[in-house]
Amino acid sequence: MKVKEEIGKWLMDVAKYVATAVLITSFLGEFSSRWLVYVTGILAVILLMWLGIWFIAKTNQEKKGD
Repeated sequence: MKVKEEIGKWLMDVAKYVATAVLITSFLGEFSSRWLVYVTGILAVILLMWLGIWFIAKTNQEKKGD
């Protein structure tokens, strides 16, 4: 299905935006607990990338099954 593939691409784009936001925030912001920003950002990127790849892989499997 085309919708699942587009959702996968969108999730991967959001993961890139989150990674960029974490990097910019770490350079410009002064936080008492920087590790929390890094850990939260890394976990969000990993989750979003995994979901995006899963949606795209599922779409490719459905295409092969047709």
